[in-house]
Amino acid sequence: MVPSASPWMAAWFECFKFHSDYDPLEENTLKIAVSGKGGVGKTTLSAFLVKWFAEQGKNVLAVDADPDANLANGLGIRNTGEIVPIAKMKELVAERTESVPGSFGGFFRMNPKVDDLPEKLAIRSGDRIRLMVMGGVKKGGMGCVCPESILLKNLVQHLILRRDDVVIMDMEAGIEHLGRGTSQSVDCLLVVVEPGRRSLETAAKIKELAADIGLSRIALVGNKVRGEKDRQFLLDNMAEYRFLGFIPYDEQIIEADLKGEFAENMTAETRKALEEIGNNVSGMSAAGPPSSL
Repeated sequence: MVPSASPWMAAWFECFKFHSDYDPLEENTLKIAVSGKGGVGKTTLSAFLVKWFAEQGKNVLAVDADPDANLANGLGIRNTGEIVPIAKMKELVAERTESVPGSFGGFFRMNPKVDDLPEKLAIRSGDRIRLMVMGGVKKGGMGCVCPESILLKNLVQHLILRRDDVVIMDMEAGIEHLGRGTSQSVDCLLVVVEPGRRSLETAAKIKELAADIGLSRIALVGNKVRGEKDRQFLLDNMAEYRFLGFIPYDEQIIEADLKGEFAENMTAETRKALEEIGNNVSGMSAAGPPSSL
């Protein structure tokens, strides 16, 4: 165990270093992280991918790693207001990290037990889909080395490195739940962009953050594309990226989002575009060469 006052970079490294008994070639299932500017449609894409892989006969673990959690709504799970994010489970955090709830300083465990949490905490949606809601951790300018953060990071490490499910992570614009130890086992970081400068600037920032932890498998998905002009705008301004597909602007998706449900009634054009993206994603693997940027 280490004191909470230790430099956060040292703690980050300790949290994400590989364990000696892990063989990265032992598993060959997809681990996908989805990121992008708020409101760009990353949760819509995440929810579709979760449903699509389940339809292909895969067991899927959906991970809501965005502090503004709404993947449960996107999947059509009911009574979402009753879901308690893991970061807010104070007794669990204290038990696993051997810390004192609400305290600062002191000592806590950097490698808490997390391998049993998916079975204990995941919310089932049908036969093949389970959802884990991580929640967020308040942090200062240098990041957070606190019991909640350490528990979440160790849990993400376990889900990416050791689970044999397809894992789809709906993340915020940052990728702070990932680290060098896990980045090499992420099959692809999907960045959702829409026609607009702020969305493209966010994508560029995410690319920088990914490079900092050695994550090179990055691809884009264009969303809310109203026609060829929007599509060409994205291609011209993000020429160095690989696009896995373009999702048309669809009022049905917006309506479903307002109702807090999965967009079952999306247009045929939208469904075809999303299925194409699903097929492109399923062909990616961290065991293969990184996608070029």
